[in-house]
Amino acid sequence: QLQLVESGGGLVQPGGSLRLSCAVSGFSFDYTDIGWFRQAPGKERQGVSCISSGRSGGVINYVDSVKGRFTISRDNAKNTVYLQMNSLKPEDTAVYFCAASTYYRSNCVMSKFKYWGQGTQVTVSS
Repeated sequence: QLQLVESGGGLVQPGGSLRLSCAVSGFSFDYTDIGWFRQAPGKERQGVSCISSGRSGGVINYVDSVKGRFTISRDNAKNTVYLQMNSLKPEDTAVYFCAASTYYRSNCVMSKFKYWGQGTQVTVSS
């Protein structure tokens, strides 16, 4: 069955790093786009970073606020997508979700991501 499971969240100090993992099962991984989205209390859910399927060229998108700090990657052998988060800021505090899209090059358009994980909490605080 279709499933995405996030892990790697936690509490870090500003300037610290975390690596989130999204383990994907039940999909044809090489034909699936994966995105990371986040939602902070009182805020709308926001696309953070997405990577398109291998067959569509692995096109990567980042929201401007994380460019230069976050890196998305995928390990096809492990059916896992990672989000390396460096230089974390308190503004990055949110529940982070991974999601899957079977559209061709979803371009991080949230409505195209139909399958979602349960979320993992990231808290950046002194």
